[in-house]
Amino acid sequence: MIELKTYNRKQLQEFIASGDFLKYDFMPITRHRAESHIKNPKASDEQTLLILAFCEGKLAGYVGCFPDSFIIDGNEFSYAWLSTLYVSSEFRKKRIPKKLLKKVFEEYDDRIAITEFTKEAEALYTIMGVFEDVFPKQGKRYYFRTDAAKMIPEKKRGTKVLTPLFQITDIAANSLIALKNGPLKKPKFKFEILDHIDTESSEFMSKFESRRNADEINIFIKNPWVLEGKKEEKYLFSSYANTFKYVWVKVYDDNNVLTACSLLLLRDGYLKIPYLFSESGLDYFTDFLNYFIVKHKVKALTSYQKELNEKLNVSKTFPKIYQRDFKREYLFHKQLLNDLPEDFDPKYQDGDGDCMMT
Repeated sequence: MIELKTYNRKQLQEFIASGDFLKYDFMPITRHRAESHIKNPKASDEQTLLILAFCEGKLAGYVGCFPDSFIIDGNEFSYAWLSTLYVSSEFRKKRIPKKLLKKVFEEYDDRIAITEFTKEAEALYTIMGVFEDVFPKQGKRYYFRTDAAKMIPEKKRGTKVLTPLFQITDIAANSLIALKNGPLKKPKFKFEILDHIDTESSEFMSKFESRRNADEINIFIKNPWVLEGKKEEKYLFSSYANTFKYVWVKVYDDNNVLTACSLLLLRDGYLKIPYLFSESGLDYFTDFLNYFIVKHKVKALTSYQKELNEKLNVSKTFPKIYQRDFKREYLFHKQLLNDLPEDFDPKYQDGDGDCMMT
């Protein structure tokens, strides 16, 4: 018999405080991820954040929910992102994934969205027959350094023994790339790098339509899902990285007028731009980005910022060595789409949903 147990904000807090989340063969959530969910300003006290599935008293799987909302005609419209879904292989034939998903649908009145999912998960969502692929974002991944020691063994496991050779190749290739880029030149215009969004930035952001305000983003900066350190082997989703840093950037023009603000996320050499706000073009921000990439030896940048990508594609100074197209898909439950206004556009930035969290 399959038993499902739900946890709202208070119950999740008690679950973590008790240490019970550590007693299973695999962890359904990490302490720091749970604390971030609990502090999510768009989660109500009653909403379910975690669902565990037990089979004959043994933890078989879990699903995580990340509440979000739109403001439509001045009213709050609540829904949730499916942030994790895992079932142990020991119980795969008991249809637990479908039971977990149906419970999520029940808890949120079918108002569920998903993004950044694996091919295996997509197959399950397709079988369910209740999701539609909507609001796709076209993006780019730009490469600046070689990373054969990481990428080749991940794709071809039989080559792991050749990692030392790949490392030597990376060192040689990246040394040549460094020579090509020339000496690091700091931009002459003013810029600031902070660990949070300050008052000036918050006022600047208020000029733009955004799914998250400064206070919300600051909460997640202070309560990340990923910490720097050794990987937690009992947790199957992102929890630790060698490097994981949020950087808030303020870029000014030659007259010292704030022209752009952005949240950057650097994880193990790979860069994302979860949020970008600019009102007078992106020339200064692009120049800053060039400097940041070279200084921090960024391996690759994935960006769904359309206007920025257009500028980077024609830039003669952007230090890319290769680029390729990327696509982010969003799956919305059909009932969620039905409940939203006709022709609704969420206007997501790169970091909306749970994308800024990993």
